[in-house]
Amino acid sequence: MQNVYQQFLAGLKETSIQEYIAVFLGIASTFLSKMENIWVYPTGIVSTAIYILISFEGELYAEAGLNIYYTLMSIYGWWLWSNKDNIKDKFVITRNNGKDWVQTSLFFLLMFTVLFFILKKYTPSTVPIEDAVASASAYTAMFLMNKKKVESWYWWILTDLISMPLYFMKGYVFTSVQFLVFLVIAITGLFAWLKKSQQNNQLA
Repeated sequence: MQNVYQQFLAGLKETSIQEYIAVFLGIASTFLSKMENIWVYPTGIVSTAIYILISFEGELYAEAGLNIYYTLMSIYGWWLWSNKDNIKDKFVITRNNGKDWVQTSLFFLLMFTVLFFILKKYTPSTVPIEDAVASASAYTAMFLMNKKKVESWYWWILTDLISMPLYFMKGYVFTSVQFLVFLVIAITGLFAWLKKSQQNNQLA
């Protein structure tokens, strides 16, 4: 435990300005998202753009691809926000049924298999399994969140639990703290969505 603490302090001293900026903007973006504030997009874009570089530097290639996706989706989301008066949200928060669970599991396994194969065969990654699992679970979480499924939060929690030690091991200790914050947010989000899904069931 003492070694982990010393490694954490040493990692903080070596944290770059870019990583500090990316973490602060990433956390700010998350809170802005909960407030439905349009600044979620520019803060998110800057944060994920920096993490593209950080991920490549740390040889976390699947995470780099994930952050490219985040950046593109933030640009798209910003555009959607500008036209939100023309968009009607037809979805309500619901739970997975048996068919949804099968589809979700297959989606995760497919993403993991593809990412692991690419990392193992075409990159010098030293953590292909962890990198692939973290990214595959994040893609799965986004897939379910687009459908407003409660279970999306389970996948975000898995993503955060894997990403914390993954980035810590690579020397990005401040980023591991960010995922701890994200973990807390994901847990609170899970309970909030569970409550809303129960309310929707009562109204149905």
